[in-house]
Amino acid sequence: MKLAIVSPYPPSKGTLNEYAFHLVQNLKLKSEIDEIIILTDTINETYPEEEPHGNCKITIDPCWTFNSLFNFLKIRSAVKKHKADIVLFNIQFLSFGDSKIAGAVGLLTPVFTRIMGTPSVSLLHNITETVDYESAGITKNPILKSIYNMIGTILTKVILMSNLLTVTMPKYVNILEKKYGAKNVALIPHGSFEVPELPKEVTTKKKQIMTFGKFGTYKKVEELIEAIEIVRKRTGEELEIVIAGTDNPNVKGYLKGVQEKYKDVKDMVFTGYVEEEDVPRIFTESTVVVFPYTSTTGSSGVLHQAGSYGKAVVLPNIGDLKELIEEEGYRGEYFEPNDVEGLADAIELLVTNDERRKAVGEANYAAAASLPMEDIADWYLLHFETIIKSKNRPHRSEQMPMNSSTSLEPVLIQ
Repeated sequence: MKLAIVSPYPPSKGTLNEYAFHLVQNLKLKSEIDEIIILTDTINETYPEEEPHGNCKITIDPCWTFNSLFNFLKIRSAVKKHKADIVLFNIQFLSFGDSKIAGAVGLLTPVFTRIMGTPSVSLLHNITETVDYESAGITKNPILKSIYNMIGTILTKVILMSNLLTVTMPKYVNILEKKYGAKNVALIPHGSFEVPELPKEVTTKKKQIMTFGKFGTYKKVEELIEAIEIVRKRTGEELEIVIAGTDNPNVKGYLKGVQEKYKDVKDMVFTGYVEEEDVPRIFTESTVVVFPYTSTTGSSGVLHQAGSYGKAVVLPNIGDLKELIEEEGYRGEYFEPNDVEGLADAIELLVTNDERRKAVGEANYAAAASLPMEDIADWYLLHFETIIKSKNRPHRSEQMPMNSSTSLEPVLIQ
C-alpha cells in the first residue's frame, strides 16, 4: 500500500503537526504499508529526510501553502504524481488557512482526490456544531455566527463526500448521523502519542504547575496565574508556573501582553514553542497539568500526553472535555470556567495531597495506556484495506448505467 497523508508535519508548526508525526511513526511499522507520502505545507526551512523502517519508505513532499487558494489543485496533483493508493487528510476547519476563503477552498480537496480515482479518508478533529465562535476568537457577531454555521454545514457535507470520515468523539458521530444522515462516519479515538513506563514524579523544592497549548482565544492563562498566586498565599507552597506553547494564530501577541501584565509574578516561565524532542521533559518535570479553557473544539491531545506521563490534571467542567474524560477513563479535579477561586481550590487539592495526586496520575496513565497510537494505526489500516478492496471490486456501475446518485456513493464501513 502507498499511503499519502495530507497534514502539517514537523518541523512545520501548523496545527495537528504532532498528531501527524505520531501517527506516521506508528503506521510505518505496519508491514502492509510500503510507502508513506507526507504531503505537507511549505515552510522556510528544509524538511529532514525520514529514515525508512524496514520496507516502508517515507517521502516528504511540501506541496501546499497555508492560505493559498490553490491548495486543492496542488495536493491533487501531488497525489497523482506519487500514485498513492489512498489519502488520509488530518484536518480541522482552518487547516489550509486562517483566511476564511482559503480555509474553505482547501477543504474541497478530499472530494477532488476521490473524483480523480484515489480514495480519501478525512480525519476531522472538530465539527462546527460544537465550536463556540466567540470563545474561539472567531466572531461575537450573531449574524456572522449564523453565516459561519451555514458555511460550516455546507463544508461538512463536502467533507462527508470522502470515502470515509473519521472523528475522535462519539458525540460527533451522533451529530453527523442525525443532522446529515451520514452513513460513512467511523469513530476512531484520539489515542495516546507515547506510553512510556510510568515515570516517577520528579521531586523538587518547587512544584511545577504547567499548561500547554496555543493561547489567547478559549485558552487563556490570566486566571491560572491569579489562581496560583492564591494557592501560594494559602499554603506557602513554592510553585513554579510553566506556560508552554505559543499564541493562537488569531491572537498574535497575546502571551507577550500577559508577560508584561504579570511581570511582577515570581517563578513564571514562558517556554515558547516546544519542539517534539522537548515534550517528554516538559511533562515529566511538571507536578500538575492545568487546562485553563473556557470551551473546547474537540478531543485534547494535551490530555492524552499528560496521561502518558502519569500526570494529575485540573480541568474545566465543560461538555466535550468532560465527556472525553468519562468515556476514556481519565480523572481530574474540575473547576467552573472563569472561576478563579474554584481553579485555585482544584490546584491546591492536587498540590497539597500527594496520595490523591498520585492516584489521579496513575488512573490517567492507565487510560492513556489503553489506547496507544499503535492500536489507532491498526484501526486506520483496517479501514484503508477495506476501502481499497472495495474500490478494486467490480463496481455495480459496470453492470448498470451510472447515474448522478452513484458517482460519489460513500464506501460503508461498519
